[in-house]
Amino acid sequence: MAIKMQKKSKQGTHGIKTAAALFAALSALIGAAFLCAGNFLFNFALNPKAGFTMKRFLNGDTDRESAERVWYRKHRKSVFIKGEDGLRLYGWNLRQAGHRYAILCHGYGGEPEEMASYANKFYHMGYSVLTPAAQAHERSDGKYYGMGWKERRHVVRWAESIAAADADAEIVLFGLSMGAATVMMAAGETLPDNVKCIIEDCGYSSVLEEFAVRLSYMLPVLNAPLLFLTDKLCRIRAGYGFSEASAAEQLKKAKLPMLFIHGEQDTFVPYAMLDLVYDACASKEKEKLSIPDAEHARAAMTNPKLYWGSIEKFLGRYIR
Repeated sequence: MAIKMQKKSKQGTHGIKTAAALFAALSALIGAAFLCAGNFLFNFALNPKAGFTMKRFLNGDTDRESAERVWYRKHRKSVFIKGEDGLRLYGWNLRQAGHRYAILCHGYGGEPEEMASYANKFYHMGYSVLTPAAQAHERSDGKYYGMGWKERRHVVRWAESIAAADADAEIVLFGLSMGAATVMMAAGETLPDNVKCIIEDCGYSSVLEEFAVRLSYMLPVLNAPLLFLTDKLCRIRAGYGFSEASAAEQLKKAKLPMLFIHGEQDTFVPYAMLDLVYDACASKEKEKLSIPDAEHARAAMTNPKLYWGSIEKFLGRYIR
């Protein structure tokens, strides 16, 4: 009787060990699958050299022979600085007489030339225009996109370079989409006194919240765990995390006058983010402008009279 019980006990132990081994193998398989998915999403969103990227799915400005682009290419001069992180950062300068300057920051996956129509407007309002390339964009160094967080410090350096060359410079920072997040994040840094005001158009409240929106469309069920994993991979590979890359948090330290613009039909960077960043901004002087019927980064084209009229009035209060 004792022998039979011992055999049953051994069989039960063997079954438990088998189940544990299967569970461990399944857990390892699931973990490996999530790690692969996280790496794929990181490369998809932040690695410009990946074979399959989010940039391929964006509808950018494809009119490369517009009058503004032809004008821009004719008048621009190449410039560069070295960032405090050691990256060699390039841009294009359109210089004219006077002490007014506009630094125009382009969007995700784009290039300075995409800001040609904005550069044209600012130039004809009497501003010298600088259009820097974000890291890992166009000619600038960098392995991965900084989503505005890395670039916030680069914008400070660009502003400092202008101030060093012209002590009487009066500078406005302007950004579109990722460029808008960049200038909002820069608002929380120590900027030269020459920077007088900041204008952002359709910037996201944080990288975490923007990627959560994008993932909710792609993989709604796995959104949270994949976002968590990709955030950790971003910290290791790119040197920053999604949660720290927050325009809203940076704006809590803002002091400069700010104008916030957003198209009411924007779903790529949801229109609701306008109030998130506006409410977070600690600046005593701040304004917001909603453009009816405008989709993402299309506010200036949807209602140019309202858009540029509002910008000119805003600039007139802070730049001579």
